[in-house]
Amino acid sequence: MLELIRRDGLARICRLHTRRGELETPCLLPVINPRLVTIKPRELYDVFGFRALITNSYIIRNDPKIKEIALTKGLHEMLDFPGVIMTDSGTFQSHMYGEVDLVNKEIVEFQRDIGSDIGTVLDIFAEPDWTKERTAESIEVTLARTEEAASLKGEMLLAGVVQGSVYPDLREYCARRLSEMGVDVNPVGGVVPLMETYRFAELVDVIVAAKKGLRADRPVHLFGAGHPMLFALAVLLGCDMFDSASYAKFARDDRFMFLEGTFRLADMRSLECHCPACIGHDLEEIRKMPDKQRTELIARHNLWVSKMELERVKRAILEGDLWELVERRCRSHPALVDALRALGKHQEFLEHYEPLSREHALFYTSAETLNRPAFLRYQRRMEERYVHPSTEVGVTFDEVEKPYSRNLMPVMGSVLEISDAHFHVVSPFGPVPIELDEIYPISQSLFPKEKDQQTVERTNRLMEDLAHRHTYKMGVMWDGEETLEVLKMFSQGKGSFDIDMARIRAVADYQFGKGAAAALFEGDVSLVKSKNVDRIRNVLVDGEHVISLRAEDGFFTLRPPGARRLQRGLPFPRLRVVVQDDAVEFNKQGKNVFCSFVIDADPEMRLHDEVMVVDKNDQLVAVGRAQLTREEMLCFKKGIAVKVREGV
Repeated sequence: MLELIRRDGLARICRLHTRRGELETPCLLPVINPRLVTIKPRELYDVFGFRALITNSYIIRNDPKIKEIALTKGLHEMLDFPGVIMTDSGTFQSHMYGEVDLVNKEIVEFQRDIGSDIGTVLDIFAEPDWTKERTAESIEVTLARTEEAASLKGEMLLAGVVQGSVYPDLREYCARRLSEMGVDVNPVGGVVPLMETYRFAELVDVIVAAKKGLRADRPVHLFGAGHPMLFALAVLLGCDMFDSASYAKFARDDRFMFLEGTFRLADMRSLECHCPACIGHDLEEIRKMPDKQRTELIARHNLWVSKMELERVKRAILEGDLWELVERRCRSHPALVDALRALGKHQEFLEHYEPLSREHALFYTSAETLNRPAFLRYQRRMEERYVHPSTEVGVTFDEVEKPYSRNLMPVMGSVLEISDAHFHVVSPFGPVPIELDEIYPISQSLFPKEKDQQTVERTNRLMEDLAHRHTYKMGVMWDGEETLEVLKMFSQGKGSFDIDMARIRAVADYQFGKGAAAALFEGDVSLVKSKNVDRIRNVLVDGEHVISLRAEDGFFTLRPPGARRLQRGLPFPRLRVVVQDDAVEFNKQGKNVFCSFVIDADPEMRLHDEVMVVDKNDQLVAVGRAQLTREEMLCFKKGIAVKVREGV
């Protein structure tokens, strides 16, 4: 069973519950070859802190001496490893060496009998150069074997492998079929040839296709991905587990793994590493070591680098800046830049998991930043939800220091003295209505002063779109006194644009959907503003406190009176999370909504959306913030679905 603890989009920190205890993800499972141990499993546990490893049941089964020990003493005692042990089935050996003496039923039963915590189906390794027809046929064999294995696994967790070569539709099909079966972990298999040939853009397509088809409560293991240069990107795409044989194989070939690639000891001119393995050693000393000692040192280095990178990725998830980390990591190799650009094809899928806002500001690192789902969301919501005020004139300013409205207030005041005007500011997100200047990510983003060509072209294109969509009688770019003189000749009189009222209405429609402002603010509206900075804090309608405006991201926090108004104005199931009758009284007391009690939810709901918790008759129970998507709420059996702020 998987429990989601923290997340950043598709990336997540989870607890995988096994019979050996909890395993925190994302995690790396070092590969142990029982016939060629470079670093002892006990050291992996006690010194490195690895709580899981993977070994090959085919190798164990084919060595009579090791096989006997595994069957009589069990896998954990044989390896002297107290953590979680996953076993592979021999599929990769079949891929590398041709047909091997393996039967799915026998190898699954063997993994179960030696005490594997996570066993693996004997799937068919679909290679990248296979035809689509051959790949489709092999998938059916893999699926049939998986169904057979699910009936044999006993208490062992079972890994059902997503195959499909380089065909995204077949990957998604295989994943959807596996989601219907009694398996517990879903490795993405058949990807080692892509990684070995640096086809990382295709790897992105493969992972995304698998994620589209898989259940949300299944941990995803990227088989054979043991190089730290890939971890951040793969975690961003929703991979939870990795395995590495490379740490030992590279070490036996005198190769050091670093975040930017792999380097041969003979070619290195300096060793800028302070990991526990390298500290106190220089290159000449390492070169002169006996072969075994040198191999073990490099293997330990490779593991420390891998472990530290995964810890850095976890920190990025916790702090909400994983996108920035991925963009920096992907600059280390041209093939990774291709992968970074390939993310742009999947903006729509990634947007579904993009939170409403983040604690960390959006930092622009390169033109690829424009492919982030936050840009797509802003553009789409502006097209679908925003309504331009019916003013006579539209005035557009070049970008100024944020927040735009604070810095432009005197100039806007001079325009409104002579003209009925509304205002936009040019930004890399496109033209920003002045009343939306404080929402995430507009105000919470940093860009270089000197814009690159891609950003300039995108901005110009979006400005042209505005020119075709707006309803003003005249649109002008601000050019100081000259613009004022033009407006004096054209305008019919003083403007009535009220930025505060425009702000609450625009934010409501942007955040909750078109029509939300009309539902929320029908009646006598009054604003409570902070004394120090003159910002809106609370909105009252007919004396009821309906919403509060958050300073940190410019969005609303919903109060029960506001929720009731939205209920009347927005059709079911918009912004609803429906809970079982057993949970109603619990949630009315202000307690969180747990996944196991969710019946249904709004499919358009996004992470951190303000939501209404209702019973099956659509009676309001509580208000809070969504922690999961609808699919996740319905899949997960443990964890919080909605953080309740207030019961009703």
